[in-house]
Amino acid sequence: MPPVKKRARTYNPARIRAAVRAQFGNVREGVSTLTPEHLALPTRLGEWSVRELVAHIGTALDVVGRNLDRPAPAKAEVTVLDWPFGTSANSGDIADTARQLAERNPDPVAHLAGVGERFAERLALHPAGTRLLATGTGAMSLDDYLVTRTVELVVHTDDLNTAVPGLDIPFDRQALAACTRLLADALAVKAPGASTEVRIPPYAVVQCVEGPRHTRGTPPNVVETDPLTWIRLATGRTEWKTALDEAKVSASGERADLAKLLPLMG
Repeated sequence: MPPVKKRARTYNPARIRAAVRAQFGNVREGVSTLTPEHLALPTRLGEWSVRELVAHIGTALDVVGRNLDRPAPAKAEVTVLDWPFGTSANSGDIADTARQLAERNPDPVAHLAGVGERFAERLALHPAGTRLLATGTGAMSLDDYLVTRTVELVVHTDDLNTAVPGLDIPFDRQALAACTRLLADALAVKAPGASTEVRIPPYAVVQCVEGPRHTRGTPPNVVETDPLTWIRLATGRTEWKTALDEAKVSASGERADLAKLLPLMG
């Protein structure tokens, strides 16, 4: 986990809750159109099939309830900015859980419906969102943890769309915005500085990378890309060189090469 600490961006809790519910609803509707042949297709996530990916998406929300069932920690240990750097340690366990869930839940539509109902019930019991959760990254507030769910849902929606030809699950605007902003802020944590400006319109602009500080006019080092390309770069779905070669990202200036800083999440 990076040693540099930075004040976390403020997110509107009501909008984040609405975004999580909306994106999960989009996923449920998309999954309802899948055939058994679709569910058996491979994904870009190692050996996971589409069925296992769907099972994991359900886990991304079910874990909220499981964490709420655990005793509340005495104090917060991390912020939402720490979460992206603490996810890779559990990747093996996550894969095993997804396989087991897929086997136990042969009907993915019914599985996601149950997840959605449980999630809504648990959130209704905690309207304030200040309750602390003991997460795999450390103790954080429910409101912070729900921001991380936008990343899980948006990233895996993109994984589903990539795996299934013709599938076009839409992205909720608020969920896409929160996911983009959190991963952009994580870059600024990993590479603190103000020599390079990373622009991801219309959702985020961050300054990062050590070097001469820009004060006025056009920055000497600029990176610009679209939200989905940024998310793919930050999570290792796309390599920096590939994005450059395909003109999905523009980079100008000697400190605009982010190849060694990416991905942020495994």
